[in-house]
Amino acid sequence: MKKIYAFFILSLSLISANLSAQTANNTKPDLIQKVNGEEMKGKVIRITDNDVTFIYTGETAEYVIKKSEIAKIVHSSGRVEAFGSQNLPSENRLKDQVSMSASPADHHNKIAILPFTYLMDNQPGADAIGYKAQEDTYGFLSQHAAGYTILDPRTTNALLSKGGVTRDKMMNFTMKEICDILGVEYVVDGVVTQNKGYQTSSTTDASNTKIKRDGDKDLKGISSYGSSSSNAVQRYDVSVGLHIYMDNNASIYNQTHKAFLSSTDGSYSSPLEYLLKRSPIYRK
Repeated sequence: MKKIYAFFILSLSLISANLSAQTANNTKPDLIQKVNGEEMKGKVIRITDNDVTFIYTGETAEYVIKKSEIAKIVHSSGRVEAFGSQNLPSENRLKDQVSMSASPADHHNKIAILPFTYLMDNQPGADAIGYKAQEDTYGFLSQHAAGYTILDPRTTNALLSKGGVTRDKMMNFTMKEICDILGVEYVVDGVVTQNKGYQTSSTTDASNTKIKRDGDKDLKGISSYGSSSSNAVQRYDVSVGLHIYMDNNASIYNQTHKAFLSSTDGSYSSPLEYLLKRSPIYRK
């Protein structure tokens, strides 16, 4: 009888310990670790293709976080769900279809921007505009590429020149070779295309009347004359192409965007920023 009683007490103890463990496990919060280092503790409600819905511990308000902002989720069960590989292209290196040698350590997270190709009506245009687009891209990415080191255009162009990588000889080099010359992991290459669109014109008419008097008394005569002038304004359709390569020759981004409206100055800033904001190296 004593043995049965002891067995009964032991069973109750084990059941109680198991229930306590389950209760402790259920009260343990989910942990979201974001790319920027921030940690969020609470309950993950749902996960979709693009977002994660989350509630902070002790609150009821639901928050929606983009997966691109999340490095990983540590669920209350202990299961770890990683998302960081979706954010930094370098994390996908082993999954690349192009089989090349691994990136040298001193290349890691470094970016260089090549001088853009400039085309006017699909014909080679002034190199100055290509260099200007390179500068503008550098200026924009410098403010939106946290975690990366970006070579300034002067350094990039000097290294290209020393390495014999001129615009007319660019096709003789692979992107891996260019990355090795520049010492970077990513290379941004771009094309600005301007095509003449429609013209707008305006006409201005002007007339003048002159009265001739002899002193203040006798009206000697009235004469009038007129003139007209016309002005034609050329408008341009502008598009930008952006291509980003890695130092293993893999292409990770290749998109083209056309400005929604034609312009009189041929500005390319709007389509350029549109593409950069959607590139894998952009950070808010």
